[in-house]
Amino acid sequence: ESGSLVTSDGDQQDNRPPDGIVTSTRAVMQGLEQLKNEHNSILHSLLATLNAIRREKDEDVNLVEEKSNIIKKSLEMIELGLGEAEMMVSLSCHLNTMESEKQRAKALIRRLCQENAWLRDELANTQNKLQMSEQKVVQLEEEKNHLEFLKSIRKFDEDLPDQGLGNTTKETSSMEDLFSSGTNGDGSTSIGSAPSSSLNQINSNSVASGGYEIPARLRTLHNLVIQYASQGRYEVAVPLCKQALEDLEKTSGHDHPDVATMLNILALVYRDQNKFKEAGNLLNDALAIREKTLGPDHPAVAATLNNLAVLYGKRGKYKEAEPLCKRALEIREKVLGGDHPDVAKQLNNLALLCQNQSKYEEVEKYYQRALQIYETNLGPDDPNVAKTKNNLASAYMKQGKFKQAETLYKQVLTQAHEKDFGSIDEKNKPIWMHAEEREASVYTGQSKDSAPYGEYGGWYKAAKVDSPTVTTTLKNLGALYRRQGKYEAAQTLENCASRTGRQPSQSATPTGERAKDKAQFTKNKEGDEVRVEWSGDGSGTLRRSGSFHRLRASLKRSSAKLVSKFTGAPEATSSNMKRATSLGVLN
Repeated sequence: ESGSLVTSDGDQQDNRPPDGIVTSTRAVMQGLEQLKNEHNSILHSLLATLNAIRREKDEDVNLVEEKSNIIKKSLEMIELGLGEAEMMVSLSCHLNTMESEKQRAKALIRRLCQENAWLRDELANTQNKLQMSEQKVVQLEEEKNHLEFLKSIRKFDEDLPDQGLGNTTKETSSMEDLFSSGTNGDGSTSIGSAPSSSLNQINSNSVASGGYEIPARLRTLHNLVIQYASQGRYEVAVPLCKQALEDLEKTSGHDHPDVATMLNILALVYRDQNKFKEAGNLLNDALAIREKTLGPDHPAVAATLNNLAVLYGKRGKYKEAEPLCKRALEIREKVLGGDHPDVAKQLNNLALLCQNQSKYEEVEKYYQRALQIYETNLGPDDPNVAKTKNNLASAYMKQGKFKQAETLYKQVLTQAHEKDFGSIDEKNKPIWMHAEEREASVYTGQSKDSAPYGEYGGWYKAAKVDSPTVTTTLKNLGALYRRQGKYEAAQTLENCASRTGRQPSQSATPTGERAKDKAQFTKNKEGDEVRVEWSGDGSGTLRRSGSFHRLRASLKRSSAKLVSKFTGAPEATSSNMKRATSLGVLN
């Protein structure tokens, strides 16, 4: 009773654990066994006493019989208690057996649940692999259809060159130089560039390993867009970009590096069309995607930052462009190292932005560091060295540091001359030395060379250097000579620059073809000054004669010669041909 509770209903409830109940039951059984033995001994003694009393016929026989009956009832109750105790012990053993079976069943259930979860994971992985395989199959089918389409249209597009469409291309638009084309009036290179100049730079292969490589599935489309945009066929390039962008977003999602690459290409096409607002939105979107997927310090992020800075620079927003350019510089220095050529290009871009804000101390620092990187890594003959020297000299010019600027201009021209014609001596001089000699001849009274371009002007035509840079240097040094009062030297350089600018178009056509396609008449018999020159390519010249009468006379004589040639009759000294009454008869 000490281990029992009384519930609210008055029933007793044992709160001891099952093992304790069994132990108590066994103890009670032992006590009942002892009590049974005692009752049996008492009963035997009472029965013996009862027999003795009966024999003696004592009056206490009824009392002894009553006591014996009580003892018998107690024995029956003890027997009943022992039976119930044995039943409880058996039931406890059975319950323990059932509990162990239950625990074994639970363990089996847990193991089955784990196996089921593992099988579900395997099934999910298999389904994902199947889905990815199906997506790859769909992508390959799309690429196959696109390539078949490109193959089908190649025969209709004769202007599209074959080379370069299969080459591995780096996204070197990220390193588009702000000074790639176009110059300001003072000789420094401006942000404004000719259409498709940036796209032509996309197509060039990057020497540096830090560029972001165009994915394989975009190379063909990427190069095709470049070709169309470089030809000014934006009505074809823009829809191609938009369709590719839409397909990429459907297959890969909006936040994918390939989508950012396509956004960057479309932005450059828009920029070449002067659609700066649309290009800015696309570049900002591409920047967000690349920062999210590739990290804030990836070279592709620097590429987008540089393109965005170029866009702001084209719009005259130099203050907004400068921090973008600086961040791109930090990324390139961190990823590529401080002495990488791409870092020097970024320094050139940053210097030009600072120059447009008149921050000349920073301009000199950036240009000098870029120049040191180029000369150390690429050598003094690299075209970028000449570009950077020219830009640094222009910065010196703006500050009035004419001596430093003149030194750099002369270095550029001397280097270009030595590259093709060897070291400098008395018989092999660069153009600026000839210009200064002609300037000196004005003061000494000596006659200057009557045909200077035959001696030193033709070197530029054969020089294998960056022609726009050398032409710009000639003009800049000529402007510097004018500021110093050296007008003859300035005129020499300017004339050379203007003539060399026309040489590429003249040299493009072979001499034999020009002679074949050109009809020329310079002087008639009477000595009249008439010059008529026609070229098949439309580049011929026509100079007006001294009077309309002379022109009419020369036409009549030319017609008479032509008639005599067709008829075979000798040419008459005085033509009796009548004037045409209408333009049709003249034709």
